[in-house]
This record gives sequence, C-alpha cells and structure tokens, in this order.
Amino acid sequence: MHPVPLFIKGRILDNLEAVRGHFLLRLKLPPAFHHPVPGQFVMIRVTESQTPLLARPMSIYAFEKGAGHSVLEIFYRVAGAGTRILSGLKPGDELSLLGPLGNGFSGNQEARRAILIAGGIGISPLTFLAASLSPIREPFPVEMTAYVGAQRKEALAGLDRLSAVCPDIRICTDDGSMGYGGRVTELFERELDAFDPQGCAVYACGPRAMMKRLAELLEKHPLPCQVSVEERMACGLGACLGCAVAVRTPGGDVAFMRACKDGPVFDIRRIDW
Repeated sequence: MHPVPLFIKGRILDNLEAVRGHFLLRLKLPPAFHHPVPGQFVMIRVTESQTPLLARPMSIYAFEKGAGHSVLEIFYRVAGAGTRILSGLKPGDELSLLGPLGNGFSGNQEARRAILIAGGIGISPLTFLAASLSPIREPFPVEMTAYVGAQRKEALAGLDRLSAVCPDIRICTDDGSMGYGGRVTELFERELDAFDPQGCAVYACGPRAMMKRLAELLEKHPLPCQVSVEERMACGLGACLGCAVAVRTPGGDVAFMRACKDGPVFDIRRIDW
C-alpha cells in the first residue's frame, strides 16, 4: 500500500523549454513528500484563481530525496490553457500539488530485459522507470531497449535523459525525418520475434492509438506488458469518476476502473481497447 498522498506547496527551481513546446519543470518540495514509484503522478494547480479551475495530472519524470528537501521533476508539453500558464512561471514561484498518486509500474523480478515503448510525452514516466531499473538489480542490472516515437524530428524530446540510462534507443518518426520512418509500433512489430517472453517485460506510455495497436501485436505473443494510460483527470483521487477505463473482467465482461486510483498503470491485456 502506498503512503497517503500529501497536499503541499512546491517552489520552482527551473522551468525551461527543452525543445519547442516541451518544458522541464524542477520543483523543490518539503522532505515530507513521499518517494514516488515510477508511473505515479501528481496533480498540479497552476494558479489559485478560478481559471483554470481544475488541477492538471503530471507524470513524474525524476525524483531525488535530500536531507532537508526533495526535488521533483516534471517533463510536460504545452497542450492547453493550464500548461500554457505553467510554462510562463519562473524560478521562485510557488505551485500547489497533490501526490504522489496512483499505482505505478511493478517490477518483473524474472525479467532480464526491459522494453520501453514511448510515444510523444509518454517518454516521461518511462524515463523515471528506466532510471530506477538498473540500480535495483545490481550486480545484474536489467538490459533496456527503448522505442521512442514522434511525428517529426522536432517533436522528439527527453532523449538526453533517457540515453543516460538506456544506451539502446530506437527512434521512429512518422515523417521519416529521423530514425525509422514510420510509427513506433511498426518498428517494434518488425523486431518482436527477437524478444524472449521468458526474459523480457514491456512497458509503454503514449497515445491511445499507439497502445491499442501494441495490444493487438501482443495478442499472440506472451510478452508481459504494462501500460500507463493518458486519461483526462479532474480530482486525481477517484472521487469524480471522470477518468474511467474500460477493462475486461475474468469472466469476459466489461467493467470500469479509475485511471487515477486503480491506474494509471494497467496490464495491457486487461484493457478493453
């Protein structure tokens, strides 16, 4: 069971544009903030005013706990009014946040290789996961292969941080401007049979269409796979039921689970795509 999430104030250390439209936010937090699990998230309120009304869910990109404070990193894309306001905040400004929230990735203790599949800003929680895998398994760290996709070269973001912990990165762009020309799931499909299901685990985060296609590819392949879904959230605590995810029950029926409380990480084979 995860510790109870905290509602706290954080002070901005940096809020820098990494590539066009993508920002790296570093927050200084009180030491009471619990160490998050990769795949968990925080709800950030960018202003105390009524506009925008709702807090924004943000995947955790990195976390470091010190003696007197902690540093939380968020890698985000400007996609609407809330993130646009967030991108304009400066060092020294304060933010309200709630977290860590949700259920993160669970490590596969039998896996000797992790396959990371990221689409767009989905690289954020997978980078946090990748950074956590190698130290845990020393002196036999997990080997990692990452498939990173974007629409075009200019939209690729976060590669520097990921490459520091995962040297085997296979880039895909829809327009062919960098790496493999095509969708990230196309390249993974070409190489799928090379991975031993007994020694590999797949972790993915990206647009719904990407993960639906990944689910189709794995229907006849026994590779275990966990996905972090990108759902719109209002409360982050499971009270509003606004982030329902359709899942298959053991009996084959469809039920609904909350992305914020029961997820955002699910077994890919449980979701009714």
